[in-house]
Amino acid sequence: MPDDEAGQEPESGEALGPLRPFWSGTITFGLVSIPVSLFPANRESRIALRMLGPEGKPLARRYGSADTGRELSADEMVRGYEIEKGKYVVVSDEELDRLAPEKSRDIDLQRFVEAGAIPPMYFERSYFLTPAGGSTKAYRLLAATMEQTQRAGIATFVMRGKEYLVAILAENGILRAETLRFSDEIRSPEDVGLPAAAKIAPAEVRTFEKAIAKLSKDDISVDEMKDEASEKLMELAREKQAKHRDVIASSMPKKRGEVIDIMTALQRSLGQARQESASSSERKRPQSKRSGSKTTAARAPARKRKPARTSAK
Repeated sequence: MPDDEAGQEPESGEALGPLRPFWSGTITFGLVSIPVSLFPANRESRIALRMLGPEGKPLARRYGSADTGRELSADEMVRGYEIEKGKYVVVSDEELDRLAPEKSRDIDLQRFVEAGAIPPMYFERSYFLTPAGGSTKAYRLLAATMEQTQRAGIATFVMRGKEYLVAILAENGILRAETLRFSDEIRSPEDVGLPAAAKIAPAEVRTFEKAIAKLSKDDISVDEMKDEASEKLMELAREKQAKHRDVIASSMPKKRGEVIDIMTALQRSLGQARQESASSSERKRPQSKRSGSKTTAARAPARKRKPARTSAK
């Protein structure tokens, strides 16, 4: 991740805390340039259990020699790529830096395809894109056009020193980025030993059609998509806490954070951008003759961009 990025993506199970994008950049295609901010659309809700020692202190992981068990310091460790069983090629930090993609703030939209043309198994993780830098109009226009045409944009961008392949999708006026797995990360049916498709008799198909029809509904409620195992574990923890049973105090500092609903945050961001745009238009409008004076809004100097691109706002 570039050093000057706004924040970092929350770890699994961690509250979002104060609303800050963990990446900011620009959607670019052709002569269009739209500043955006990136927020995670997913958060891990499964309960994490910590390993504790006899004194109730959380245990920490350490690196040690597999042969002697001796704990190693950071200066003693190197990275290696296993080329065959038990044989490694050492790769230095300097070599990794040279191989890292060039830092960039662009989400480079390279093509548009039908939204349904991307197989679901390629989707990896979801992110929300919000307008930044007064780009609300261009952002809304792109989202509306993509949604009406049922198109998805295929793009690449660099985050935390790694290049990602993403699909940009539009839904309900909001742009979403879905990181995509690369083709060599997808297994084929042959890889897992699935048998070849067999010919099915029509009567057998009708039997299954009837069974499926009995359980069919037009949609699914989000209330049905709950993690019941985590809820039961939380209920057990609260019950033990209420009874002061098996409760161990830890001296570790507590993390402070405010849990934020991402959809509320998106609406707040879009609303604030619209208010700023309206305020800007009001300032540019001449005052009435009653005031006895007229004002002219001063234009801010245009930010320099590459000649090949024109900022759309």
